[in-house]
Amino acid sequence: MSKVLAIANQKGGVGKTTTSVNLAASLSVTRNRVLLIDMDPQGNATMGSGVDKSELKYSIYELLTDQAVFASVVKRSDGEYDLIPANGDLVSAEVELISLENRELRLRNIIEANRKHYDFIVIDCPPALSMLTINSLVAADGVVIPMQCEYYALEGLSALMDTISAIQDRINPTLKIEGILRTMYDPRNKLTSEVNGQLFNYFGDAVYRTVVPRNIRLAEAPSYGKPVIKYDRKSRGAIAYLALAGEMLRRHDESARAIQ
Repeated sequence: MSKVLAIANQKGGVGKTTTSVNLAASLSVTRNRVLLIDMDPQGNATMGSGVDKSELKYSIYELLTDQAVFASVVKRSDGEYDLIPANGDLVSAEVELISLENRELRLRNIIEANRKHYDFIVIDCPPALSMLTINSLVAADGVVIPMQCEYYALEGLSALMDTISAIQDRINPTLKIEGILRTMYDPRNKLTSEVNGQLFNYFGDAVYRTVVPRNIRLAEAPSYGKPVIKYDRKSRGAIAYLALAGEMLRRHDESARAIQ
């Protein structure tokens, strides 16, 4: 059965888009059929996948507002996964969705109609609580939360947990925390160790064992329109995201066996 994962954090600059692009590419390398949906008007996941957001005929905006069909929007990325791209037009969707019927379910309905074609669907959420983020969380089975091990990141995590709880109560009761991913990780930092301890105390096994270190190759890859695995497969960043994909697949298999 396919899995829909929202990559979310209401705090910006935590590696959310980096995680979305590189997780999609790493899952694809492990012979999974993967779709990445860019739900951020900045379109960074689109550009990082090798698609020029300024030259799009159709994007997720047209899909959400019934102005285009899935087949006319989806593109094949340089990371060997399918992509539903985004650009600045998506800002307009925020306003337009308010007046549409079942506005919180627009993305879920699109995904459910096409879910059978994919093993994993990864959604890059915008760094704010908005109708776009709500659509993403309503459509998802689980939430992957990238975060830095710093004090303000914990505050942002608390706000996100409140949002997830509200979505669970009102619209998507099966939504769960898929995992907490520690990004830009520096074990030499004392604060990193303190925040690390708090994360494991509160979330336990939900914290991924894999950590993503600060890595220059990982930071350079988006400027070339490539996931890091296509830019420098031997880099620490590429190895980390391959390890994350492996850890995620093991969890997925264990969960499937438990259900059986």
